[in-house]
Amino acid sequence: MGGHVTEAAGALADELPGWATLLRAPNPGPMTLDGTNIWVLRAAPGEPAVVVDPGPADDAHLARIAGHAPVGLVLITHGHPDHTDGAARLAELLGGVQVRAADPAHTIGGEPLTTPGENVGGFGLEIRLLPTPGHTGDSVCFLVEHDGERAVLTGDTILGRGTTVVAHPDGHLGDYLASLELLSTYRGIPALPGHGPALADCGAAADFYLAHRRARLDQVRSAVADGATTAPEVVARVYADVDRSLWWAAEWSVRAQLEYLGVEPRESGAGGAELKQP
Repeated sequence: MGGHVTEAAGALADELPGWATLLRAPNPGPMTLDGTNIWVLRAAPGEPAVVVDPGPADDAHLARIAGHAPVGLVLITHGHPDHTDGAARLAELLGGVQVRAADPAHTIGGEPLTTPGENVGGFGLEIRLLPTPGHTGDSVCFLVEHDGERAVLTGDTILGRGTTVVAHPDGHLGDYLASLELLSTYRGIPALPGHGPALADCGAAADFYLAHRRARLDQVRSAVADGATTAPEVVARVYADVDRSLWWAAEWSVRAQLEYLGVEPRESGAGGAELKQP
């Protein structure tokens, strides 16, 4: 999600790795920025490609991806519909290609992604699995290397512009902070995100996100200390300068932050979620 912070999380990449092609889905919006990024990775002309995140179930869009055949494998960064809804149809268009995801519900014809550091690539590409839960419970990133060029495909864990939501209750802030700490170690390596432009330095972008999340936590603490008694009240104080049409998504992150801080929601007599210290 591109929300309160709208600038890039770091310097933009000057160019993409020679083995990466970006296809952008026709689904722009407040939550998807310019649209979902579909990455087509190919070691050399004629080699089967690896497609990361098929995107929505739009026939023309999926036909455009299939036009990059041969494709040997489809990988999923996480299960949100704007990344996965087209997966089953794309697999059919490509003659039954395997689709692998951390969540078995989004895995087709292969095994789920489970082993950190596993090389899930092939076809001349080294693609290492980096489990990075937090945005969602099933979020993963991929460290890709070929011909001396490396990049981290970050899904929605790091976006090219703005910040992402922690999709509570599936997403968990503690997990997300740990995932950002992991990604901060990939210094000087480009980040190819699920939305927005490619970034020059995955580690620097992760640092930016960590600083943003810690600042948000301080704001949430202050809002609760100042008398906010429900998650929507916290949103109204902390995200006052965000378009109200996005407050529902901001509330996901606020609930994740409150959980992380040990502040429990409870049902008030009026039916709202009241906050209490455990």
